[in-house]
Amino acid sequence: MIKCLIIDDEPLAREVLESYVADLPSLQLVCSCSDALEALEWINKEPIDLLFLDINMPKLSGINFFKSLSKKPKVIFTTAYADHAVEGFELEAVDYLLKPFSFERFVKAVNKVQLESPDTPHGEFIMLKADKKMHKVSHDQILYFESIGDYVKAHLVDKTLIINETLRKLEDLLPASFLRVHKSFIISIDRLEYVEGNQIKLGETKIPIGQSYRDQVNKILRK
Repeated sequence: MIKCLIIDDEPLAREVLESYVADLPSLQLVCSCSDALEALEWINKEPIDLLFLDINMPKLSGINFFKSLSKKPKVIFTTAYADHAVEGFELEAVDYLLKPFSFERFVKAVNKVQLESPDTPHGEFIMLKADKKMHKVSHDQILYFESIGDYVKAHLVDKTLIINETLRKLEDLLPASFLRVHKSFIISIDRLEYVEGNQIKLGETKIPIGQSYRDQVNKILRK
């Protein structure tokens, strides 16, 4: 469970973030604050893993507030102004959300936090949207992902999910135990049984190795 704090002076922006946080079982909202000074009281009270921090706030900006913290949680900056992105990433922000942002974009940012969190090595799970629901899927339940047109099939141990996502975005969210082996396939290396010629045996399925991926696949698998 990732303990998070929302800091934004705009009531509507806080409401949006609160609803997004409530829809993710991996997040626990500690408090939703209207300014940095209120947030500081909570940070001094109990450990906070993640800040959703607005940059443009009165009295004390989000950037200056974050710089002032002696013990810095993970931070995802939120703002309506794209020109603050560089400074945000210089502070090693996990991500930078440009308002207004969608729930899907929010989930992508949170998945990055899970990948980096010391309490969740290698992320352990990923949130996948299918059938108008957010599915919490453990990495060890994933066999492979298959691109089919504008969608991706997530082939799991016990079921298949059709998700509105691209393989490129999934690559960014998945740990090193997953490997892109073809323009249409990402596999779980842990589920790999053997490689024969230009094919990978994975459970009851054989996955082709794309020509442009062959050298990289062979290099990684040799390790």
